[in-house]
Amino acid sequence: MTSAIADEFESHRPRLFGLAYRLLGSAEEAEDTVQDAYLRFSGVDRAGIEHLGAWLAKVVTNLCLTRLTSARARREQYVGSWLPEPVVTSDGTLGPLESAEQRDAVSMAVLVLLERLTPTERAVYVLREAFAYDYRAIADVLDLTEANCRQLHRRAVQRVGEPESRFTAARERQEELVASFVTAAREGDLGGLEKLLAADVTWWSDGGGKVSAALRPVEGRDKVIRFTLGALRKWGTDLRIETAEVNGGLGLAMWVGDALAAVLTFDVRDGLIGDLRAVLNPDKLEFVRGQLVGS
Repeated sequence: MTSAIADEFESHRPRLFGLAYRLLGSAEEAEDTVQDAYLRFSGVDRAGIEHLGAWLAKVVTNLCLTRLTSARARREQYVGSWLPEPVVTSDGTLGPLESAEQRDAVSMAVLVLLERLTPTERAVYVLREAFAYDYRAIADVLDLTEANCRQLHRRAVQRVGEPESRFTAARERQEELVASFVTAAREGDLGGLEKLLAADVTWWSDGGGKVSAALRPVEGRDKVIRFTLGALRKWGTDLRIETAEVNGGLGLAMWVGDALAAVLTFDVRDGLIGDLRAVLNPDKLEFVRGQLVGS
């Protein structure tokens, strides 16, 4: 009986993880949330569940709302810039990402923007934008009226902004920019880096107080170039750089020996690198390291 319950739940796990991650911005917390949902499912009378997928989505969403309330207080006390946990997406961990809009929705840039929303606004936005729920279905999940859900979605879109072209670029252009960036940075080619970076480029670092990292964003092309070259010198000659699809776009995994030192993602704006986000907090790299080692 236990095996049958587990098998029934497992068919829903990928979708539930994708939902929880989009709501929380944390792969570790998303895994814990999905496991909590399984424990609830294993102890409930399934005869009363008409649509299992909808029931599980409601459980996961409400578990995430509870976590988001406490997470907001923790993030206000976070040391330095807070960034979401990076996730390799080429293996389907976050579901199909076939369109530019789907990739954009899981980008680090958009997940950071979602931090502007209240927990309920975020839930409405994610269910509507990422999972195409209609307002009646969202109302059922959140125990709200359809009119209230429409209002919350409208407010969320206003606060996050409409999808912006700066968050997406053709894969070929991404590959060209990232490869040129790595080559120029390794060679200390200042002129090469200048041609790749937007004038108002910003570098965000998330060390969480666990490792050395810039506590404030590094802003402007010249400062970002100096910061990039300094970071490479700090990591030394043992640094190994690998490309991977991270949060729907091309990113870099920075290895020193067997240790994953950082994951770097890029936002492309008008054909140039507009923002770089580096996650160095070792706690936030555990999930993605497991993905990279296992791939």
